Amino acid sequence: MTLLTLGVVAFLQGLYANGNTTLYGFGNMVVSDPMGNWLKCFATISVMVTLVYGRPYAGDRGMLQGGEMFTLSLFALLGMSVMISGNNFLVIYMGLELLTLSSYALVALRRDNATASEAAMKYFVLGALASGFLLYGLSMLYGATGTLEVGQVFKVIASGQVKHQVLVFGLVFVVAGLAFKLGVVPFHMWIPDVYQGAPTAVTLMIGGAPKLAAFAITIRLLVEGMLPLAIDWQQMLVVLSIGSLLIGNLAAVAQTNLKRMLAYSTISQMGFVLLGLLSGVVNGNTLSAANAYSSSMFYVITYVLTTLAGFGVILLLAREGFESEEISDLAGLNERSPLYAAVMAVCLFSMAGIPPMVGFYAKLSVLQALIASGYTGYIALAIFAVVMSLIGAFYYLRVVKVMYFDAPITVSTVSAPLDVRAVLTVNGALVLILGIVPGGLMTLCARAIVLTLGT
Repeated sequence: MTLLTLGVVAFLQGLYANGNTTLYGFGNMVVSDPMGNWLKCFATISVMVTLVYGRPYAGDRGMLQGGEMFTLSLFALLGMSVMISGNNFLVIYMGLELLTLSSYALVALRRDNATASEAAMKYFVLGALASGFLLYGLSMLYGATGTLEVGQVFKVIASGQVKHQVLVFGLVFVVAGLAFKLGVVPFHMWIPDVYQGAPTAVTLMIGGAPKLAAFAITIRLLVEGMLPLAIDWQQMLVVLSIGSLLIGNLAAVAQTNLKRMLAYSTISQMGFVLLGLLSGVVNGNTLSAANAYSSSMFYVITYVLTTLAGFGVILLLAREGFESEEISDLAGLNERSPLYAAVMAVCLFSMAGIPPMVGFYAKLSVLQALIASGYTGYIALAIFAVVMSLIGAFYYLRVVKVMYFDAPITVSTVSAPLDVRAVLTVNGALVLILGIVPGGLMTLCARAIVLTLGT
């Protein structure tokens, strides 16, 4: 029933997105535009895929009794949809709270598991702190501009009648709150612990679709609401992206736990998303904005696609009473199951940015946006990002080496239900196919951003 519902919802969202129209509702508190509708459609599909992958795993661990996992997942998706459609500070915050509260409960779903309970506590405490940051920042902006509506905030700031210091003070807190939701340095402390401690099916629920919603509220608040302050928030994003690329990649090298390694990898990948967001306005000129923001959107969509397949393989290898979490657990996977080893290799190559995988084009589009700006500082940032990607390639390729060249620990073959096998095969194939023909998705992102910013 859940999958059927989500299928219908995704179809309707795709239809609305294809219509290329922008509508405002509920007294301008909610907006339905091409960017929002596509992101909602992709978020719905990724929750569907997560539930397909996670169901056998959750069933083995007694997490399906009572159906809370499906109910909470639907509430989380509703929160994401509200976040993506929000055109008002309070609506965006409401969506965010619905998503995070559902996520806390999902992480703690295995009540008898001490690690999961600890992860949920850490997530809850740090999440509450970050929500407080964001809410305080939004209240400062409301106090300065006198409105909660994103479009009106833009007009008031552009008029130049508000004290710049007050706006920047509120902006700092807003960026801090957004940075926590994206999971970038120095607000990344929760990611490795929650990724490792949560049941793997829930880790995928947190690491996949919510990234699309976090990207959407970043665009809504910073671009649609505070573009006149771009010079200020872009400088903050520069610091966040450099820290994320540096710490994410260096810390991942030292990990032996696969989920923890992918957590640090997520931090560095989000650093790349910020690189696209920070190159939209150069010296007050917004000519490269559509190119920069659409490259970021393309990156975040392809990242979620790759993450789904990567965690899908980890979920598949987990058996009753055994979590396939250590890198050594993948030893000799190619001998046990060539198909799953191939899917995992495709995902790791994509995350490392090796052609012809889609991750290569995602990185290329972001670097192209930085270089096209013509600003020396951004070109230096692009070079730094390439160097960090080289470091990142090491820990991704290490896992491929373990799968293909190490002796298997167990000789048992990997079995999976037909629906999981089918979805995983399509998912892995898409990572490769979109890398060979990325034009369609790139055009879709560019059109969505242009039409959305045009209104």
